[in-house]
Amino acid sequence: MTRDEAMQLVRRYVANEALVRHMLAVEAAMGAYADRFGGDEATWRLVGLLHDFDYERWPTVPDHTREGAKILREHGVDEEIVGAILSHADWNTDEYPRDTPLRKTLFAVDELCGFIHAVALVRPARIAGMGAESVLKKMKTRHFAAAVSREDIVEGAELLGVPLNEHIETCITAMSGIAGELGLA
Repeated sequence: MTRDEAMQLVRRYVANEALVRHMLAVEAAMGAYADRFGGDEATWRLVGLLHDFDYERWPTVPDHTREGAKILREHGVDEEIVGAILSHADWNTDEYPRDTPLRKTLFAVDELCGFIHAVALVRPARIAGMGAESVLKKMKTRHFAAAVSREDIVEGAELLGVPLNEHIETCITAMSGIAGELGLA
């Protein structure tokens, strides 16, 4: 599947622009990590872009990811991509464990990208000039973006073997590269 085909699929299944922006952010972060872990950048970016394309139609457990996997398979998407997307949901980890760099990275960047976006939205300069310290400070405020699992963010960095500050900076840098598309310029 090409990126254009993936974007067409996203547009077919997702009306919520905030969800589209989230998937774009995760795509950027996955691209930033691909080279570091020896992955194919196009594949890693597709995983990030497509990881939540089914969420709006099937938000409940276990339909989210599983319904999307059926659709991706019907489109002939490589099983490496499908398996990685399935692995980011806790209810699939028995069958699709987070045991490859691709799978680990999707889990690691998913919640973090959402949290970084929330932090940027409350800053006057948005993502410009943001550093890990801003994100870490907001992580201590439980009522801020309360739905985001701080535990998953910390676990993700540990899973990658990357210090939390460095992990946050990597995702900020990746998202900064598409700040306009994310509404964070």
